Amino acid sequence: MSNKVRWRASQNIQQRAKELRKQMTPAEIKLWNALRGEQLDGAYFRRQHAVGTYILDFYCAKAKLAIEVDGGTHLEQEVYDNERTEWLETEKGIRVIRFTNQDILRDLDEVIESIRAALCNFETYGGRAKQDEDKTKGLIGCFFP
Repeated sequence: MSNKVRWRASQNIQQRAKELRKQMTPAEIKLWNALRGEQLDGAYFRRQHAVGTYILDFYCAKAKLAIEVDGGTHLEQEVYDNERTEWLETEKGIRVIRFTNQDILRDLDEVIESIRAALCNFETYGGRAKQDEDKTKGLIGCFFP
């Protein structure tokens, strides 16, 4: 049996991520129900995914896309969030998009369309997504093989 380390984040961060999966906010639950099981164009998302010393609310590894759901406490930690986003983008190549709890609870369809647009951004994601195109209607969706 190999002694190879499985996680890139510490065991403490991994344990905290596991706890957070059990304590999701109503907005996070609503968004997770729309993302789970490759429902969004075949993109596979993880919830409460640890990267380094951070825990991402939702993460699609193929697209290197993190989705953060900001509640009242996030409004008070803008500097921390900006530093975190900078580190994720420069050190890990992970793009971060943010939505408030209210965005998700009031207009989930618009949030999903914004996520879909980020998933379909080929320049950002190195062409990993494939376009499904109908010549008469234009782009109708992206999916992940």
